[in-house]
Amino acid sequence: MDEEDKAAKDQESEVIEAIELILFQVSECYVYLIPPRKSAASYRADEWNVNKWTWEGPLKVISKDEECIIRLEDKSTGELYARAFLRKGEPHPVEPVIDSSRYFVLRIEENIGGRLRHAFIGIGFRERTEAYDFQAALHDHMKYLDKKKTAEEMEQHFQSTSSVDYSLKEGETLVLQLKNKSSRGGKFEQGLSKLSLEEKPDRNNPILGIKPPPPPLAPVSPVATVQIPSDVPPKINLGTTSNEKSSSPTEHERKEQQMPEDESAQDALDDDFGDFQAAG
Repeated sequence: MDEEDKAAKDQESEVIEAIELILFQVSECYVYLIPPRKSAASYRADEWNVNKWTWEGPLKVISKDEECIIRLEDKSTGELYARAFLRKGEPHPVEPVIDSSRYFVLRIEENIGGRLRHAFIGIGFRERTEAYDFQAALHDHMKYLDKKKTAEEMEQHFQSTSSVDYSLKEGETLVLQLKNKSSRGGKFEQGLSKLSLEEKPDRNNPILGIKPPPPPLAPVSPVATVQIPSDVPPKINLGTTSNEKSSSPTEHERKEQQMPEDESAQDALDDDFGDFQAAG
């Protein structure tokens, strides 16, 4: 039974190691034969004649443990055409061109006769969104490797640090001191017994030192009538003064009234003198 269990565990571990996770997949990818790089400058897609590709098929980005595999497969048979590996600590197999966001240079690997050989080919996508998703899948795998490395370092640090052992050794006992609940109840009962129900609180001497509320405010008196002081001069009525002035005769009018009388007396005198002058 032990040998069967070990064999079953080995098979399970092999199955777990063989799990592959597809991070990205596109049905149309174009492969170009590119000229060798002449200098340290970056690649340019306008030098490839992008309208003439040498191969067309699906591309897959597969994550398997710590490896990321870029596979180019035949669309009808699924046969492998080329592949590239993204590993931690090794040069990145994908290099973007400087004049387009849809074309890349891929470093492919092939094991020929026990020797690992590599070559550079150009790949391109029909849409920019596909090219962006392709780069994002590679970036996610690198982030996964970084997080996995950080978790392993934390685990090693935790295991290396000394931890306090709280387990009981042989012959050791654990003593727990618990308070008696009855004693607490007795104290409560004693406190209640001290209170006397017959005692009545004194109203004059309240227990709590709370001041009585203030008396209510006096009602508001109605508006008092305003008394005018006696020393204020009476109101002058311009209309009445004008009438009074018009009713009372002025000195000039009195003189005019007296003038006819004087004139009549003078006329009488003139008549007298007239007669006298006429006679002369």
